[in-house]
Amino acid sequence: MSIYVEIEPEDFLGHMFNACSIDQVSEFRPEKRGFRIHGHSTTIRLERVFWTVLEDMSDRMGVTLPQLICRIHDQCLVANDKNISSCLRVICMKYMNIYAL
Repeated sequence: MSIYVEIEPEDFLGHMFNACSIDQVSEFRPEKRGFRIHGHSTTIRLERVFWTVLEDMSDRMGVTLPQLICRIHDQCLVANDKNISSCLRVICMKYMNIYAL
């Protein structure tokens, strides 16, 4: 795939897909990771791109990924009733929109 494809100026989605390389396809694949949250084992399944953002967040905050997941779990579940994957995706999007350079 080439990033140099004729597209309509307002077709940002077409541009994003045309700009994806074969290497970037892995960002779309879900990946499962296991964590212990307050003594309970859980498996979280997210697309690789979200894990990358969470890793960046944990590095920036100076905490481990499990510590970050636990903190998000404690804060988000008050509003989202036990769907940690959804909470993590929303937090990633907010982080990218507000704090990512």
